[in-house]
Amino acid sequence: MRVIAIVQARMNSTRLPGKVMKPLSKGIPMIGVLLSRLQQSKEINQIVVATSSNPVNQPLVQYIGKLGFDIFQGSENDVLDRYYKIAAHHKADVVVRITGDCPLVDVGIVDKSIQIYKNSYADYISNVDPATYPDGLDVEVFSIYTLKTAWKEARKVSEREHVTSFIRESGKFKTKNIANNKDLSDERWTVDNQEDYEVVKLIFEYFLPRTDFSWNEVLQLKNIKPNIFLINNNITRNEGKSMGTGQKLWMRAKRVIPGGNMLLSKRAEMFLPNQWPAYYSRTDGCKVWDMDDNEFIDMSIMGIGTNILGYNCQEVDKEVSKIVQLGNMSTFNAPEEVYLAERLIDMHPWADMARFARSGGEANAIAIRIARAASGKDKVAICGYHGWHDWYLSANLGNEGSLDGHLLPGLDPKGVPRNLKDTVFPFQYNDFSELERIVDDHDIGVIKMEVQRNEPPKKNFLESVRRLATDKSIVLIFDECTSGFRETYGGLHKKYGVDPDMAIFGKALGNGYAITAIIGRREIMEVAQSTFISSTFWTERIGSVAALKTLDIMEREKSWDRITKTGLKIRNKWQQIADNYKLEITHWGLPSLTGFTIESKNALAYKTLITQEMLSKGYLAGNSVYVCIEHKQKILDGYFNALYQTFALIKECEEGRDPNELLKGPVCHSAFKRLN
Repeated sequence: MRVIAIVQARMNSTRLPGKVMKPLSKGIPMIGVLLSRLQQSKEINQIVVATSSNPVNQPLVQYIGKLGFDIFQGSENDVLDRYYKIAAHHKADVVVRITGDCPLVDVGIVDKSIQIYKNSYADYISNVDPATYPDGLDVEVFSIYTLKTAWKEARKVSEREHVTSFIRESGKFKTKNIANNKDLSDERWTVDNQEDYEVVKLIFEYFLPRTDFSWNEVLQLKNIKPNIFLINNNITRNEGKSMGTGQKLWMRAKRVIPGGNMLLSKRAEMFLPNQWPAYYSRTDGCKVWDMDDNEFIDMSIMGIGTNILGYNCQEVDKEVSKIVQLGNMSTFNAPEEVYLAERLIDMHPWADMARFARSGGEANAIAIRIARAASGKDKVAICGYHGWHDWYLSANLGNEGSLDGHLLPGLDPKGVPRNLKDTVFPFQYNDFSELERIVDDHDIGVIKMEVQRNEPPKKNFLESVRRLATDKSIVLIFDECTSGFRETYGGLHKKYGVDPDMAIFGKALGNGYAITAIIGRREIMEVAQSTFISSTFWTERIGSVAALKTLDIMEREKSWDRITKTGLKIRNKWQQIADNYKLEITHWGLPSLTGFTIESKNALAYKTLITQEMLSKGYLAGNSVYVCIEHKQKILDGYFNALYQTFALIKECEEGRDPNELLKGPVCHSAFKRLN
C-alpha cells in the first residue's frame, strides 16, 4: 500500500495568525519541526503539505519548497477537496491526516495507527473518536476509496472544511478507534492560541538540541516542570470546532486590544459569553451576517441605536459614496457643515449656533467646556449617562457608586485626576428636591441631563429644572445623544415644550456615520472662542453629508412616528407573551428604545438564555430593542414566534428547573467591573 501523509497548514489562522511559521526549536518554524519529526516514520512513503491558494500563504509555500517537500495549494475553505486532489495526484492507497498545528506529532503513534489500519478491515482509523491521547497527537488513517466517497457526497460546509467529519458521522464507513490505556485527553499539546504556543515552545526548549523526543518523554517532563503545562490548561479540547470565526477573532482581539474592542456595549460578554459571533461581514435593513455568512435579524441594539433608517440605507450611502469620490478632507472646509448647522438651528428655534464632533463622548465634553466657560463656574449637576471623559467619571472619585444609577454600574475612576473630586454631582431623574439640594449646597454652574431614559418625566419636573436654571443663572444642557429623533423631528425636549440652553445630538444623526452636534444659544456658544476646542477629524465631510441626507429621509418618512408605533407594538406583545406564561415583567425606556426585565432572582440568566435561544433561531435579541423603520410586521411576527418558545423555557425555570442547565456558557455581564 502506498501511504501518503497530508499535513494541512495555513498562515491565516483566526486565533493565532502565522502560527505554523512561528519558531520553535533553534529558530526553525513550527511546520519545519513537525515535518522533521514526521519524516522519521517507517510507514509513510511520502509527505505532502496542503494549503490554500490565498496569497497570505506564500511565505509558507516558499519555505516548504526550500525544505524539498511537495506542497499543494487549493480551495481556501474546501479542505476535503484539497485532500482528495493530493491523494489522487500522488496515487495514494492510504491517506494519513496530520494538522500543521501539532508539532509534537509522535511517529510511534503514527506508525502504530498505520499498522493497525493495514491489519484491519476498517475504512477509517483514528485516535480521536473518542480521544484518549493528549490533544496534539491526533492521527487519522483512511483509504483513498473512503476519501473519494466523502469528496463526492459531503455537502455541508462543515463537512468540506473538516476533512473527516463526513467519514466519522455519515454511518457509511467501518471505523475503528485506537485508545490509550489511560485517558489523557485533557492534556493540551496542540497550538491554537498564544498560550498553546508558549507551552509547546517551552517543551522544545527543554529538550534542545533534540527534536525527536517521544510523547512519553513529554509526559515525564510534566512531572518535572508542571508549571509549563498550566499556561494553557483553561482551554478545552477541540474548542475551535465549536467556535465560529467571529468567536475565534474575539479571543484574538483581547490579546491585542484592551477589553477586545472600543465600546463596552459591543463586547461579546455583554451578550452571550463564549457564543456571541462578535464580528460582522455585511448588513442590510435590519439584518446582519457574521463572518461565517450566517444571517441574523437584529432585534437588539441596531448598532447601539445609530441606524433608525436601518443598515445600509441606500440613499444615505449613495450621498456618502459621491462625497468619497469628490474628496473627504481638504485644506479648505467642507461646506456641508454650514448647511447642517443651519438645518439643526431651523429645527430648534431657541438655538442660534452649532458645533460638530464625531462621537457622543466628545460632544458631551465640548458642551461641558463651553458651559463652564460661559457660567464661569466649575461645578456640574448631572443626571444620566454622558460618556467616558474625566469630567463625568470624576463623579465617582468620592463614591464609586455615585454613577450606578446612570446606565453603567461599577465605573472605576482610575486615571481621573483626584483634584476633580467634588466637581460633578449626580442627581436622580424625577427627584427635583435632590437637584435643589445640590444647587443650594454647591456653586453649580451647569445642569446636564438626559430628557428621558427609562421613565417619563413627572408633571412639572422638566419645567422646574428649567426654572431653577434660569433663576440661578445656570446653563442647562439636554443630552439628546440617545433620545434625539426618537419621538420628534429633533430633540425629545420638543415633545415636552421645555427648551435648554444647549443640546447634544449623536447616535442616529448620521444613520451609522460618525457625526455629533452641539447646538445652543448664541451668548453661550460664542464663549467657545474664549477657550480651545479643536480637532482635525471634526472637519471631515462624510459625517455632515450623511446627516443632511438622513434628516431629509427622516422628515419624509416621519421615522420618529413609525419607530415609536413599532416600539409600542413590541412592548405590548412582550406583555402578552409574559401574561401567557404568567411571568411578571417590567418595561422601561422610550418606546423606540424599549426594554423589559423579568422580575426574578434569575433575571440576568434569563436575559442570557433569551440571547442564546434566539441566536440559534437566527435573531440577535435580548431584553431590549432599538427600533428602526426596517422592523416591519413580517419581521416582528417571526421574532415573536421564536420568543414564545424561549419564554416557555423561562416558565419551566420559574417552576423549578435550573436555568444554568439550559445555558451553554456563562451568564452575560451586567456591569463594568464584571468585564475586568
